[in-house]
Amino acid sequence: MKFKIVIMAFIVALGLLQKTQAQTAKSGIRGGLNASNLYIKDVSDRNPRYGFNVGLFTQVPLIKGVLYFQPEIAYSTKGTTAHYNILNTFQGETTFKLDYAEVPLLLTYKIGNVIDIHAGAYGGFLVNASSKSKADNGNASEILLNKDNYKSFDYGLTAGLSLYFGKLMVGTRYSYGLQKIANSESAKIFLGDSKNSVGQLNIGFTF
Repeated sequence: MKFKIVIMAFIVALGLLQKTQAQTAKSGIRGGLNASNLYIKDVSDRNPRYGFNVGLFTQVPLIKGVLYFQPEIAYSTKGTTAHYNILNTFQGETTFKLDYAEVPLLLTYKIGNVIDIHAGAYGGFLVNASSKSKADNGNASEILLNKDNYKSFDYGLTAGLSLYFGKLMVGTRYSYGLQKIANSESAKIFLGDSKNSVGQLNIGFTF
């Protein structure tokens, strides 16, 4: 419900900006590939989770032609696959999947009409969460970690680069979480103090 309100407010604000600042503010849609990971203490064998991101953005001029405020709304997949050797408990591989609805708030510095460098912070609401395990002996061994085992809110820092070719945009971004994602003792056994991290490659269009 909270995120639906954020989406509605963003769309209304986007419409107003398009009318009042059509000559200066860019708005658009972007999406692309995610490569995410969780930095888990004492687990050296990790593989990234490959997924996707999609979102809307707009730019509000602070210093016209130079510095802009860029709020966004987005959906982003995160997680990792880790191999464990927990004596008398579990030996095998577990894949964690976490999906977030996010609100990045960025400052964007423009170099001409082609290059945007942006940095800022994001907040995210956990939408879906699941885990799947496979023991080294080949048997399935489910770790029952559902959405309630994770923090419902995530936040962190983000920065990236965008290149514009007319209405076409291509870009890259890296986000590092500051929130410990485990919310229960069961989750902490496998995740400890781990936090989200994700690299993105995006393509988008402005309107």
